[in-house]
Amino acid sequence: MSATAPYAGPSPIRRPVAAAALLAALVSLVFGLLLAGAGTASAHAALTGSDPQDGAVVDTAPKEVTLSFSEAIAVGDDSIRVLDPSGKRADTEAEPRDLSEGSTVRYGVALHSGLPDGTYTVAWQAISADSHPISGAFTFSIGAPSETTVALSSQEAGGGPVGVVYDIARYAAYGGFVLLVGGSAFVLICWRGGASALPMQRLVVRGWLTLTAATLVMLLLRNPYTGSGKFADAFDLAGLQSVLDTKPGAALVSRLLLLGASALFIAVLFGTYARREDEQERKDLTFGLAVGGGVVAAGIAATWAMSEHASTGIQASIAMPVDVAHLLAVAAWLGGLASLLVALYRTPDIGSASVRRFSAVAFGSVVVLAATGIYQSWRQVGSWSALTGTRYGQLLIIKVALIAVLLAVAWFSRRWTGRLTDTSVASSGAEVASSGAEEEDAATEPENTAPAAPDEASDDVAPERAAQLARQRAVLTATKKKRIRDADPERSGLRRSVLAEAAVAVVLLAVTTMLTSTEPGRTEEEAAGGATAATAPAADGPVNLSMPFDTGGQNGKGTVRIDIDPGRTGSNDLHVWIDGSDGEPMDVPELKLALTLESKDIGPLPVAPDRLAEGHWTASGVQIPMAGDWKIDVTVRTSDIDQVTIDKNAKIG
Repeated sequence: MSATAPYAGPSPIRRPVAAAALLAALVSLVFGLLLAGAGTASAHAALTGSDPQDGAVVDTAPKEVTLSFSEAIAVGDDSIRVLDPSGKRADTEAEPRDLSEGSTVRYGVALHSGLPDGTYTVAWQAISADSHPISGAFTFSIGAPSETTVALSSQEAGGGPVGVVYDIARYAAYGGFVLLVGGSAFVLICWRGGASALPMQRLVVRGWLTLTAATLVMLLLRNPYTGSGKFADAFDLAGLQSVLDTKPGAALVSRLLLLGASALFIAVLFGTYARREDEQERKDLTFGLAVGGGVVAAGIAATWAMSEHASTGIQASIAMPVDVAHLLAVAAWLGGLASLLVALYRTPDIGSASVRRFSAVAFGSVVVLAATGIYQSWRQVGSWSALTGTRYGQLLIIKVALIAVLLAVAWFSRRWTGRLTDTSVASSGAEVASSGAEEEDAATEPENTAPAAPDEASDDVAPERAAQLARQRAVLTATKKKRIRDADPERSGLRRSVLAEAAVAVVLLAVTTMLTSTEPGRTEEEAAGGATAATAPAADGPVNLSMPFDTGGQNGKGTVRIDIDPGRTGSNDLHVWIDGSDGEPMDVPELKLALTLESKDIGPLPVAPDRLAEGHWTASGVQIPMAGDWKIDVTVRTSDIDQVTIDKNAKIG
């Protein structure tokens, strides 16, 4: 005979599992979005100019090629390569010369003498001062453009599978730091009893393990991430040595050393501190752990500040300590939020006073985040146009919106905190104690009525039976307390709102990680401004022109329509249509074009289009050396003696 128990709602045991599954699914979704749409990481430094310029046609071979950057960079022997049309090195293969003066960052490589005419490719790769790899390529021609067999990899520095793994490790490092620092601060400031709670110990230790493992992965992948892009080079000792000589490598090694010190902190926090019963001794130990832990946490945060965006650009001496404060505030808020979530779901003992203390800590963290975030935003963006017109600014807007959502959800959590009391927990403890005693009597009653066993057997069985009863009582007590605690509507509401906060925090942390690998808006605008300062503003997209003509002879009137696609420096496709006065396609005996950039004394560059169909001519591979206001001359001949040359200016970039 069987009986069906009435449905009493979701099992309290299933709820933590469901919460963990929800967060895991959200993390997976965030990673999917990052890997599908983020693309390769942009860098802080940007190429602002070169000599010769991209697409330029020079009469004689230059003695060297120079490149200018918006920020300081680190270069090596092959950071700048110049390749001739056949793909052979045209430079002397020496280390680039540092030609920087004042705030201008410029590097140059010498070229071989007697270089033949043709199109040359300049490929460059370096490491920005904020640790991100940068790369690019452009062409210039000596005498006249030519075909080139140079085929460069389409993968940018820092991309490919190595870049994906490195970005995941960077995200995991931030997550581990938040759990390690925020969890430890939660125990010391908000809930000292949490030092004895196994779920809290696991949270902090897992944060330490995640940060340590991510740092090791980043250190090993640093060489292929900034170089070849091959996983096999992770164990190249020479490459690893070169990484250790760089600022990012030194920061990662320093982080590992500080993590060794934090391991000792964790051992004391969850060992000696948890076992202290004397109030004065525990108070003294709390002070020592707070000071020592704060120093270690600030040191770990400084390893990011010294090697990423804060270390370059304007006001670096102010930006780095501000960045440390920002990271610590993030850890205290989001890490404390994760700790509160674990405490509410996995432990029965956290009281309302601890929750209210965290509420105060979270409020202080938000104040610090607001102050430091405003300064960082001004420093990295600098203008409203950069805020809305650059990827960094757009990500920053998303981050601010997520913080607003997080604060809105936190407001509901604060309301639940105000209603929270410990009455139900206290009463549940009394009920559990009495029910535990009744269960113990019921469990031991058969023992008292059973016939006595021989002495030898009782010596062996009694301890095992006592241990079994103790385990049963512990399980029954924990289940009873958990059931009563889960039935408390205030705690249930608080758990749901904190879970929502944690979900938003996961996305917020992902956006923050993307910001650290994206070129700041201020730098992007300055680079764009520097690139256009020497040339006229360029049109955006293909150039379309319409030019009427009249050769003076019979059937000598018509219109020339010209399309230049994509309408920027480098190679373009040119199409010309000639329509007669009746609007129908018109064939002419001869059509010639020439392009002149008078402001730079370039040209005229002749273009000889081929007839494709009646009234339609085309030319491919038309080289536009540089952006500017180009004059386009068109010569149309309609008979042996009737011809005219017309011109029109167009902005091409």
